[in-house]
Amino acid sequence: MDRKVEINNKKYPERLKKIDDPPETLYYKGNWKEDLFENCLAVVGSRRMTKYGKKICTKLVSQVAGRGITIVSGFMYGMDATAHRAAVSVGGKTIAVMPCGIERIHPSYQKKLYKNILKKEGLIISEYEGNLKAKKWTYSKRNRIVAGLSQATLVVQAAENSGSLITARLTEKFDRKLLTVPGPLTSSVSMGTAKLIKEGRAQVVTEPKDILKIFDKKQSSLDFKKGKKIPEGNNPLENKIMTQLKTEPLTPDELSRRLNVPAQKLGSTLSNLQIKGFLNREGDKYLLADG
Repeated sequence: MDRKVEINNKKYPERLKKIDDPPETLYYKGNWKEDLFENCLAVVGSRRMTKYGKKICTKLVSQVAGRGITIVSGFMYGMDATAHRAAVSVGGKTIAVMPCGIERIHPSYQKKLYKNILKKEGLIISEYEGNLKAKKWTYSKRNRIVAGLSQATLVVQAAENSGSLITARLTEKFDRKLLTVPGPLTSSVSMGTAKLIKEGRAQVVTEPKDILKIFDKKQSSLDFKKGKKIPEGNNPLENKIMTQLKTEPLTPDELSRRLNVPAQKLGSTLSNLQIKGFLNREGDKYLLADG
């Protein structure tokens, strides 16, 4: 039997009740906890994201999710999946809103991500029971739930007529905060976000604190180079690496000797920190990314 929460249930998210046409029933996988819905940020963007978009999304989301903000997105490949992965990578919480029946994984090749979301005490939700296949109309219906659960929506990359802009319009309709990231005007997936900025519809985000202040979250500076606090959510080895790199750029061999950690183990951790956007590599040396 599908686990579900109906609109007249006190556990149903209050924020979602306030939108036009809220779903009567939410089916779910995972451990339903009401505090998961207290501070939610929707993250949307292009399925054809660029390397730039992936890096920016990973950096912003990992640091915001590490401060206790629940990341809400639509589980599709591209920006949605990147946002979910970034949240999971720092032990953060995320909610995947599916455009299909709750018993179906769509897209099916993202089974590992699906399992990781549940493993990290996130939620998979849908307004459809059973094995219903995703259809064109279910995607747009799904978008109102993504926006409706959240205090704010962050559009990372979007083409001029993309589904992400549908979510942006719904965010405005629901009187929630609309945020966006500036991108290169040479890219087609920057045209939608550029339009949001040009029309004054969205607040520009350039660093995590631009998002955190909406949720009234106290935040230490994220400027590692000035010796400030490393964001919550990193594991002990990641923290040790970043502490060493505050002083100077180092090669993997130099880090291995200083930390007395095997090079193989160090290599995978360095790669993970790069993916999160915390480190850059120049030649054979690693250095802290600009905060």
